[in-house]
Amino acid sequence: MINGKRQAEKKTKKDEEAERHRADIQRKEIETFGQVSKADPGVLSQSEAWWRDRYRWLKERGYQLRPRYDPDWKPSWFETKKDWFTSEDGEVPWYAHILDATRITDGSFVTLKLVSKSRHPYEVDITRYFSSEPIASNPANHCIPVIDVLQVPDDDDDVLLVLPLLREYSDPRFDTVGEAIECFRQLFEGMQFIHQHHVAHRDCMNLNIMMDAKDLYIDSFHPCQPRMRRDFKGEARHYTRTQRPPRYFFIDFGISRRYDASDTNPLEYPIWGGDKTVPEFQKSNAPCNPFPTDVYYLGNFIREDFLQAKMGFEFMEPLVNDMVQDDPAKRPTMDQVVERFDAMRKELSSWKLRSRVVTHEDSLIGGLFRGAAHWARRINFIAWGVPPVPN
Repeated sequence: MINGKRQAEKKTKKDEEAERHRADIQRKEIETFGQVSKADPGVLSQSEAWWRDRYRWLKERGYQLRPRYDPDWKPSWFETKKDWFTSEDGEVPWYAHILDATRITDGSFVTLKLVSKSRHPYEVDITRYFSSEPIASNPANHCIPVIDVLQVPDDDDDVLLVLPLLREYSDPRFDTVGEAIECFRQLFEGMQFIHQHHVAHRDCMNLNIMMDAKDLYIDSFHPCQPRMRRDFKGEARHYTRTQRPPRYFFIDFGISRRYDASDTNPLEYPIWGGDKTVPEFQKSNAPCNPFPTDVYYLGNFIREDFLQAKMGFEFMEPLVNDMVQDDPAKRPTMDQVVERFDAMRKELSSWKLRSRVVTHEDSLIGGLFRGAAHWARRINFIAWGVPPVPN
């Protein structure tokens, strides 16, 4: 009972941190758009009106917004017995500066991100840099690729980044330890690649880690309600990550910096990202090297989302404990993290890798149901020779 209460407190604290992060973004959006959202889903908010006013321009550029943002839109539930929350066009986006669209040429789903060049002067250049060849084709590159960059016609300061439509890294839940191991491997490899190209991310917390789930999902999911199909006709069906391994990406280079290769110890004044626990930021406002801070962010992400929230990941503790040391100078570099992680995962047995990921919040009945389904899949995968670590 006490353990359950403690875990609930941890979860609440983590949820509060996520809400604070979203609130920080919303405050910035209010500065740009004014009102972010309205209580009446049948009326567009001021921020949504920004997208509506550019509906036809975006269509000319090859990107179709959802019906809600058509200037001639009328709510589909008006004068019917339907409720707005069961209607696709009743859904509003999480953030005012991000909206989904469909690329007209091939029907693929994309994300449009509004970027202020004066507020985030390096984001477009850094994101484009990792999308340029030959860097873009390197399998170690886990930076979100840029499909297009659109200059907003009535504002020289604003550009739209056209990005793939991604999904939160943790949804759907991990089925096996091996699936989580592959996630860690990709993220460590990806951050090593970023650092090798002399870029510090500076905000690589859990909300800025996403995955390409187009192969994982049988049905296209709705960007505002990812549990649902895009047409809202039922829940979106999906495979496990073992069956259809996803690719993980780092997003949001808004406060990232790129340095000259000769600058081996760049110093930056602290800049607060979504994770407010960075030890060096608590003690001083003096400039510090942002690369060890990235190592802390990744280590703390695994500590909070796996070691504290799930069972069976104790083997990650030695590495994670070193990554989150208070003294940045004592943390390993990403090269050392990758080397230690590779050695450690080779020691994990197939039995361990195929074991089920259990959260501290799993109920007894739900756990029994998921456990039975897991064992059925596990026996089938072993019989068919499916590797315990997806690749």
